Amino acid sequence: MKTVLTLLAVLGVAGLMLATPLAARAEDDDGDHDRARDLYERGEIEGLADIMAVVRAKAPGEIVAVDLIRAGDKWVYRFQVIAADGRRRVVDVDARAGGVSSGQGDRK
Repeated sequence: MKTVLTLLAVLGVAGLMLATPLAARAEDDDGDHDRARDLYERGEIEGLADIMAVVRAKAPGEIVAVDLIRAGDKWVYRFQVIAADGRRRVVDVDARAGGVSSGQGDRK
Protein backbone atom coordinates (compact mmCIF):
# COMPACT_ATOMS: atom_id res chain seq x y z
CA MET A 1 0.00 0.00 0.00
CA LYS A 2 2.84 2.37 0.89
CA THR A 3 4.47 1.69 -2.50
CA VAL A 4 1.25 2.56 -4.32
CA LEU A 5 0.88 5.84 -2.42
CA THR A 6 4.52 6.73 -3.10
CA LEU A 7 4.06 5.98 -6.79
CA LEU A 8 0.92 8.13 -6.94
CA ALA A 9 2.72 11.00 -5.20
CA VAL A 10 5.63 10.80 -7.63
CA LEU A 11 3.27 10.74 -10.62
CA GLY A 12 1.37 13.72 -9.22
CA VAL A 13 4.54 15.78 -8.80
CA ALA A 14 5.74 14.78 -12.28
CA GLY A 15 2.39 15.82 -13.74
CA LEU A 16 2.62 19.24 -12.10
CA MET A 17 6.15 19.72 -13.38
CA LEU A 18 5.09 18.82 -16.92
CA ALA A 19 2.07 21.13 -16.79
CA THR A 20 4.06 24.21 -15.71
CA PRO A 21 5.56 24.96 -19.18
CA LEU A 22 2.10 24.60 -20.73
CA ALA A 23 0.65 27.14 -18.29
CA ALA A 24 3.48 29.58 -19.05
CA ARG A 25 2.88 29.15 -22.78
CA ALA A 26 -0.85 29.83 -22.33
CA GLU A 27 -0.04 33.10 -20.57
CA ASP A 28 2.19 34.15 -23.51
CA ASP A 29 -0.62 33.34 -25.94
CA ASP A 30 -3.00 35.54 -23.97
CA GLY A 31 -0.48 38.38 -24.24
CA ASP A 32 -0.33 37.95 -28.01
CA HIS A 33 -4.12 37.98 -28.21
CA ASP A 34 -4.34 41.14 -26.10
CA ARG A 35 -1.69 42.87 -28.22
CA ALA A 36 -3.52 41.95 -31.44
CA ARG A 37 -6.84 43.18 -30.05
CA ASP A 38 -5.26 46.49 -28.98
CA LEU A 39 -3.67 46.99 -32.42
CA TYR A 40 -7.00 46.20 -34.11
CA GLU A 41 -8.92 48.60 -31.87
CA ARG A 42 -6.43 51.39 -32.67
CA GLY A 43 -6.82 50.70 -36.40
CA GLU A 44 -3.21 49.60 -36.85
CA ILE A 45 -4.11 46.15 -38.21
CA GLU A 46 -7.04 44.55 -40.02
CA GLY A 47 -9.17 41.91 -38.34
CA LEU A 48 -8.04 38.32 -38.64
CA ALA A 49 -11.27 37.17 -40.32
CA ASP A 50 -10.75 39.62 -43.20
CA ILE A 51 -7.11 38.61 -43.59
CA MET A 52 -7.97 34.90 -43.58
CA ALA A 53 -10.24 35.43 -46.59
CA VAL A 54 -7.23 36.86 -48.47
CA VAL A 55 -5.06 33.90 -47.49
CA ARG A 56 -7.68 31.34 -48.50
CA ALA A 57 -7.94 32.97 -51.94
CA LYS A 58 -4.15 33.02 -52.47
CA ALA A 59 -3.23 29.71 -50.79
CA PRO A 60 -6.09 27.21 -50.70
CA GLY A 61 -5.88 24.64 -47.94
CA GLU A 62 -6.20 24.32 -44.21
CA ILE A 63 -4.79 27.13 -42.10
CA VAL A 64 -3.00 25.39 -39.23
CA ALA A 65 -1.16 28.28 -37.53
CA VAL A 66 -1.24 32.07 -37.40
CA ASP A 67 1.27 34.41 -35.79
CA LEU A 68 1.29 38.20 -35.59
CA ILE A 69 4.89 39.34 -35.92
CA ARG A 70 6.74 42.60 -36.30
CA ALA A 71 8.69 42.83 -39.58
CA GLY A 72 10.64 46.06 -39.73
CA ASP A 73 8.18 48.90 -39.26
CA LYS A 74 4.99 46.93 -39.95
CA TRP A 75 2.91 44.13 -38.49
CA VAL A 76 2.61 40.90 -40.45
CA TYR A 77 0.26 37.95 -40.06
CA ARG A 78 2.25 34.77 -40.77
CA PHE A 79 0.06 31.84 -41.79
CA GLN A 80 0.99 28.19 -42.18
CA VAL A 81 -1.29 26.50 -44.67
CA ILE A 82 -1.47 22.80 -45.51
CA ALA A 83 -2.57 22.24 -49.12
CA ALA A 84 -4.69 19.28 -50.26
CA ASP A 85 -1.51 17.49 -51.42
CA GLY A 86 -0.01 17.76 -47.91
CA ARG A 87 2.52 20.49 -48.65
CA ARG A 88 2.99 23.21 -46.06
CA ARG A 89 3.15 26.79 -47.25
CA VAL A 90 4.05 29.88 -45.23
CA VAL A 91 2.15 33.01 -46.27
CA ASP A 92 2.94 36.48 -44.91
CA VAL A 93 0.23 39.12 -45.10
CA ASP A 94 0.64 42.82 -44.30
CA ALA A 95 -1.63 43.15 -41.26
CA ARG A 96 -2.56 46.75 -42.05
CA ALA A 97 -3.01 46.70 -45.84
CA GLY A 98 -4.22 43.12 -46.14
CA GLY A 99 -1.99 42.28 -49.09
CA VAL A 100 0.12 39.16 -49.37
CA SER A 101 3.67 40.36 -48.83
CA SER A 102 5.35 37.00 -49.41
CA GLY A 103 4.74 33.32 -49.64
CA GLN A 104 7.58 30.99 -48.86
CA GLY A 105 7.90 27.93 -51.04
CA ASP A 106 5.97 24.75 -50.59
CA ARG A 107 7.35 22.34 -48.02
CA LYS A 108 6.57 18.77 -47.32
